[in-house]
Amino acid sequence: MRLMKRRGLYESRRIAYIPVGDIRPNPNQPRKNFDPDGLRDLAGSIARYGVLQPLTVRRRGDGYELVSGERRLRASKMAGLQEVPCIVLDVDAHESSILALIENLQRKDLSFVEEAEGLHCLIHKHAYKQEEVARLVGLSQSAVSNKLRLLRLPPELLHMIEEVGLTERHARALLRLDDPEDQMAVFEQVVRRNLNVAATEELVETYLKKKADKPSKPPPKPLYVIKDVRIFLNTLSRSMKLMKQSGINAETTQSETDREIIVTIKIPKPPRPSDETAPCSQTG
Repeated sequence: MRLMKRRGLYESRRIAYIPVGDIRPNPNQPRKNFDPDGLRDLAGSIARYGVLQPLTVRRRGDGYELVSGERRLRASKMAGLQEVPCIVLDVDAHESSILALIENLQRKDLSFVEEAEGLHCLIHKHAYKQEEVARLVGLSQSAVSNKLRLLRLPPELLHMIEEVGLTERHARALLRLDDPEDQMAVFEQVVRRNLNVAATEELVETYLKKKADKPSKPPPKPLYVIKDVRIFLNTLSRSMKLMKQSGINAETTQSETDREIIVTIKIPKPPRPSDETAPCSQTG
């Protein structure tokens, strides 16, 4: 039975106010980056209006572990709150990981790289099907497929794209290139020239045309190097036999020294035309 359908998910539907020092971060938090400016803005809002949406936590030893809401927890600490409103869930670590992923994906709080990694985790680690994930996070199945395809880029390149502030569409344009070296070369040009998505797509198209126009080199013919001299001597011996069978009285002699093998071949020259018998002349 899927997590979202099982009963007893909530330990209590009542909101509990829990000291911020008693709440540990979720080790499976899918969100890796927290924008400092965004956190300061949220902290200012919380200082004025409080936490409007409760965090979700689960009991863990003598305290609690966060299920979802780490951004609100961080901002609450910045705002100086001593306790925050929480809903306590009766879930294990596996279920907590799934809920954290789904909650972040539904709220669109993740970067496009974190989003793709979260979708991949739900499918490959937690055995959800693509259509199930699409329904859970409010995306079409084709949108989920497109986001998952981003992970075909080398991980280091994907995170560099994110770090310099390029968009998901920039990353998707690079997917048309199969060679990681070409992908990196285009990425560097995009950053250096500050190209938008349309210009990036044109640059990728230029690379693809160059690849198509470049004649492919034929595979090199194999070069066989024979180092055993006996093979050559045997070949020579067979050639001499063939000449004798053809009526050529060829002779060969062979001798050896400490450093070399000496082979002498004598082949008689064919008779010259002047030596042949002249044709008979007619007499009257």
